[in-house]
Amino acid sequence: MAHKRFAVTALALGALLGLVPIILAQAPANTAADAPTLEWGPGIKVLIVSGGGWHEFDRWFNKADSASLKEAGITSVHYTENSNVAAMETPKVDVLIMSVNVPGFDTPAFRKALFDHVAAGKGLVLVHSGVWHNWPWPEYDRDLVGGASSSHDGKAPFQEHVLRQHPVTAGLPKTFGVVDELYHTAADPAGPGVDVLVEAVRGPTKNASVWVVHNPKARIVCIALGHDGATHNQAEYKKLLCNAVTWAAGQ
Repeated sequence: MAHKRFAVTALALGALLGLVPIILAQAPANTAADAPTLEWGPGIKVLIVSGGGWHEFDRWFNKADSASLKEAGITSVHYTENSNVAAMETPKVDVLIMSVNVPGFDTPAFRKALFDHVAAGKGLVLVHSGVWHNWPWPEYDRDLVGGASSSHDGKAPFQEHVLRQHPVTAGLPKTFGVVDELYHTAADPAGPGVDVLVEAVRGPTKNASVWVVHNPKARIVCIALGHDGATHNQAEYKKLLCNAVTWAAGQ
């Protein structure tokens, strides 16, 4: 049975605490000339789609995460902050990692490429900003995230509790500490359902931190962690990311 409890509803808690919504960067100027063709090598092909405000995306989601994947033997990895590149290259890859929060990135071409990717049974890993309520695009939140996050606590320590054994959590300790933003995640009752694998605990508050979405074709993993290097450089996060990509690729 799906684990439907994502804890408190994000909007209600955000209003209660008076949290200010994340301010996003302006959409990049994406033109056909900005969309070079990428060269793909052997093995699992991974495209990291990222960019936006409030994070050092190139430093952590590109360079650090690409290095972690390559150290784990996942060597065919590219990164883009361009929606045209993402739309053109997504059909070629096995796993798409998304952490983008740029307004306007969700062009019709990219929306089609993303949902065609999922319909083809390929892998999707949504990291940090990837599970945020970024766009007025209900299909993304409902069908791919299984809900949404619209508020969070500031960066501070909290505990992660592994709730169940799964290939995504293989090799992780039962509990481990992180210093990150704690996302307030809320399930969508109209969504496909989720299985929460890891739960974030700070005091009496519990929120889903890592979960898989019940998609009939694709393997979808959501990881709420990842604000900055305190997480991206952590062994447990690296293990989660590499496990998630390998499992999402069907291996």
